[in-house]
Amino acid sequence: MNAGRIVLIVIGSLLVLAGLTAGAGAAGLGTLAAAQGDDGYLSVPEETYSVGSYALTSENVEVSTGIRAQDDVGRVQVRGTDPDGELFIGIASRADVDRYLAGVAHSELGDVTFDPFSAQYEESPGAAAPAPPGEQDFWSASSAGTGTQELVWPLQEGEWTVVVMNADASPGVTADLQVGIRSDVLGPLAWWLLIGAVVLVLGGAALILAAILAGRKHTGAYPGPSGGHGPYGYAAAPVPASAETPASPPAGTQVPAGATAAGAPPGTAEAPALSGARAAQLSAGGTGAPYPARLYGELDPGLSRWLWLVKWFLAIPHFILLAFLWIAFWVATVIAGFAILFTARYPRGLFEFNVGVLRWSWRVAFYATGVLGTDRYPPFSLERTDYPADFDVAYPERLSRGLVLVKWWLLVIPQALIVGAFTGSGYVIVRQNGPFGGWDRSMGDGGSAVNWATDPAGEGLRSAGGWTVGISLLTLLVLVAAVALLFTGRYPRPLFEFVMGLQRWSYRVLAYTALMRDEYPPFRLDQGPVDARDLPAAGGAARFS
Repeated sequence: MNAGRIVLIVIGSLLVLAGLTAGAGAAGLGTLAAAQGDDGYLSVPEETYSVGSYALTSENVEVSTGIRAQDDVGRVQVRGTDPDGELFIGIASRADVDRYLAGVAHSELGDVTFDPFSAQYEESPGAAAPAPPGEQDFWSASSAGTGTQELVWPLQEGEWTVVVMNADASPGVTADLQVGIRSDVLGPLAWWLLIGAVVLVLGGAALILAAILAGRKHTGAYPGPSGGHGPYGYAAAPVPASAETPASPPAGTQVPAGATAAGAPPGTAEAPALSGARAAQLSAGGTGAPYPARLYGELDPGLSRWLWLVKWFLAIPHFILLAFLWIAFWVATVIAGFAILFTARYPRGLFEFNVGVLRWSWRVAFYATGVLGTDRYPPFSLERTDYPADFDVAYPERLSRGLVLVKWWLLVIPQALIVGAFTGSGYVIVRQNGPFGGWDRSMGDGGSAVNWATDPAGEGLRSAGGWTVGISLLTLLVLVAAVALLFTGRYPRPLFEFVMGLQRWSYRVLAYTALMRDEYPPFRLDQGPVDARDLPAAGGAARFS
């Protein structure tokens, strides 16, 4: 993959991310707009607020410059009821309120929680008594009287404060208050964000698609790993997954060195036969049909004791590129899903790109994090190379139009649960009492021990705050292998084969979820560097079919 294609993928991925972010914002704004209704407000619950001073004030409300009342950007509603007398509610500039309450004892509302309700106040002392608030002329909006009072104020630039007092300016303010806000621009803004999101996602997808298809060339035969590596323990090339398997020559016919069997595609090397011992070693227990998504990795015999400590750091360039490639992967998968739905075919260019992303990811995992099976730095390539780790999926000529609608989210659930059990980390919620890291008492005794005999459901506990995270089984196995390598200089072979089995299962499920095959992944753990079912019998030729 050349630099130009990578740049297109990076730009396209950033556009897709921006579009998805805009789409999430549009969904949030649309939800808020719908919650407002035609004449409603987004309001906090009504609660009783009580202070012993002359006035209850809000914190400073700052409205950005350029917002005018006639613009109708938003409206604030304050509703209040004094059950014992007349109530005054007003809003004015911060400077006017400060001058009015200078030297007057008043309380500023601080942090408020509603489940359960709790309010904190910051007290400002003073000895002066204020004049009745209704006699002042600086209020931008106000309401006073008995019963429920309602103040509606359009947002406008400046710094503002809401003031709640007794109408006669007497001390001791108690009121049932509720505050709400409404903005009629939320709906149009949500639509504009949605349009922008669609444009960004489509533009990013177009760039990614152009990068995938630009300069694509079908490589034909797999050149084969060198240096003794390969899925079958030899250096020659197996026939690629997409090629038809030619008929074997008649018994006793000698094929010249370097020649291919009749019918093989030009440039395709005939895979040599395995030795009886090697085939028996690898194919023991390998009965049943092979799965068309094949993962290979061979353990290097001379691994460094220490290099695994920094491999994750050395692989950072790969991680950065793969982050963008995976965005392109899922964009290509979505496009391929629609193509399958209408044509029953997975576009070949998208298929090869997605397989390449999986192959690249597998090489990096094999090197740095998921296996630690080689010290050889992985190539920056989507293509097959002579690297001692490889992944391939046989190209399907046709795929089910119906399965594409359900296999990636419904049919895959059993496999996803199993794979998640050994590849994902879990968490445990710790149930404990107290103000730090667990549930705490909302009111009353301030965190005393819970009496489980009288409160078996723990209703006196408020919320969960303490939890611990564990590592996955796969990560634990790789960590054990790393420690063994550090102290013994050897990677335990049985452990390597077990890790390979877990990775093979995971990648099969990933290929199925990405719509690459209709065959359901098998519920089996095929351990070893290669799935034994992909191997021929002793004396036979090893092939990708």
